[in-house]
Amino acid sequence: MPEKNADKIVSLLQDRLHADNDLQLTLKHIHWNVVGPQFVAVHEMIDPQVDAVRLQADALAERIAALGGIPVGTPGALVKARSWEDYSLGRATTQQHLRALSDVYKGVIDDHRKAMEELEDLDLVTQDLIIGHIQELEQFDWFVRAHLEQPAEAPEGTTVPDDLSSLGEGASSTS
Repeated sequence: MPEKNADKIVSLLQDRLHADNDLQLTLKHIHWNVVGPQFVAVHEMIDPQVDAVRLQADALAERIAALGGIPVGTPGALVKARSWEDYSLGRATTQQHLRALSDVYKGVIDDHRKAMEELEDLDLVTQDLIIGHIQELEQFDWFVRAHLEQPAEAPEGTTVPDDLSSLGEGASSTS
């Protein structure tokens, strides 16, 4: 690979490394500060996402090193280099945190996609790495958005019990 290409790739990956390091800290912050209905579900949903994003960050750092770069993971470098605002919520409800987290995911995914497009002509191996990360981040955003959805109203003529456990095996919820 030409050194010029490697330098460009390292720069792209360093930016994504900063984003992933910021994201894993944000996720842990949410994990510690979420309250209200669905607390346990959201609290427990977040930790596996933290772990996965940490693994993504590690893969980015190792790719930087493999290309001859020096991965930088210090907090000061992250804050100095980032182009996004700090996460603004402290202790807040599950719904507030999840709405904000979905916005965070959208921003990280959009920036990963821009890097993916730039990598098209530079290095398909690195592009593949980013594509895998995008897929996983999109799945996490889907999990978050699923918690935000409101149940649809039942179609006319359909009765949906408040307690679905009252439906026996093979029972129907229609009248």
